[in-house]
Amino acid sequence: MKKYLVIQLARFGDLIQTKRLIQSLASCQNSEVHLCLDTSLAPLARLVYPHVIIHPITAHGTGRNASTMLQRLLIDNRQTFASLQALDFDTIYNLNFSGLNFRLAALFDAKKVRGYSWRNGQECTETWPAMAMRWSSLRRLGINLMDFWAGYCPERIKPESVNPPATPKGNGIGVVLAGRESRRSLPPTTLATIVSTLGTVQKTDSIVLLGGQTEQAAGHAVFKNLSPALQKKTRNLAGKTDWNDLVEIVDSLDVLMTPDTGTMHLAAHLGTPVMAFFLSSAWCFETGPYGAGHTVYQAITHCLPCLETRPCELDVACLAPFESPEFKRFLVTRKKEHLPDNLIKFQSDFDTLGQIYTPLAGTDSDTASRTVFRNFIAQYLLKTGTQFQADEQVFAQRIQREKDWMTQMQHFEPHGHCND
Repeated sequence: MKKYLVIQLARFGDLIQTKRLIQSLASCQNSEVHLCLDTSLAPLARLVYPHVIIHPITAHGTGRNASTMLQRLLIDNRQTFASLQALDFDTIYNLNFSGLNFRLAALFDAKKVRGYSWRNGQECTETWPAMAMRWSSLRRLGINLMDFWAGYCPERIKPESVNPPATPKGNGIGVVLAGRESRRSLPPTTLATIVSTLGTVQKTDSIVLLGGQTEQAAGHAVFKNLSPALQKKTRNLAGKTDWNDLVEIVDSLDVLMTPDTGTMHLAAHLGTPVMAFFLSSAWCFETGPYGAGHTVYQAITHCLPCLETRPCELDVACLAPFESPEFKRFLVTRKKEHLPDNLIKFQSDFDTLGQIYTPLAGTDSDTASRTVFRNFIAQYLLKTGTQFQADEQVFAQRIQREKDWMTQMQHFEPHGHCND
């Protein structure tokens, strides 16, 4: 039996977006898949990946300053590290660029580690993630994170087999109140207007507001801005659900309205239709809902996608389309001419590489360049064709290095110096 370890130490949404890789490894004949993740996500992982062996560690929420955090993490997780080291994995997929991930990689033979490894005392990055770092300057063209992580596995399952197609479940509208980054979320008053419009148009019998304890105030604000008739149909469950509750609720909905959040990816995992609002640093071609039939409203301004860590000098101009009267009108009429400027309505679908988004209203000016980029990536991953077309050469020269194609060896880029 072959044993595979996936190390995914990021957050809620990233755990769900690892699904295509995990399912691809699980589909290999006579395989056993293990998953190392932060202990806070272990209960959810057991619900999402019941066939996977879970190894929780403390990766987040230590409450310590940066100078002592890594040392503390290594001490706290010593027993789990020893257990992992003893399992003799055939391949380790180390997915995150972090100090803890590199230290975890040091437990294993570097030749078995994909992604980020520890070689001769140095942190090293494999060719595939190194390429992704180079194309990060082309974020409007990038591929879905689910497909990127699946790119580590040469025998990937087909993208359309990862999640069920979006299908209404019959229990009304779910509303995710906010994500972790404030600029990526709609203000409560704006969200309430959209909820009111959709709830009225769909004649819904139930609205449920979802979020953590930090979103309870937002939930009260949204509720207060709904009509009395809709308030009678609305429950504010912010801060009142555990993982089991959340899965049960999301799996029952007709649609989930949400910014770019982990709950959005959970809905896609369950086949619950998503209506997502993407703005600021959120870009649907990177982290949009995975599956067929989901809807994404993507803000389009010259500065998007931005970096959430940098202050916005344009007063969050990408929020304007969602607050315009035209957007409310579009939700009612669904006529293309009513969609406000700087907004595109996409529907999720697939090509041979993975997740794509097709514009149903609005103009996607990046379509042609994105198609060329995807063809370039598909050639690299799928080993199709013998040479790049002329328009793909630009990406080859920008994203690849000579060592990436001159030999069949897997190469590593060191942070410092690394000897293979």
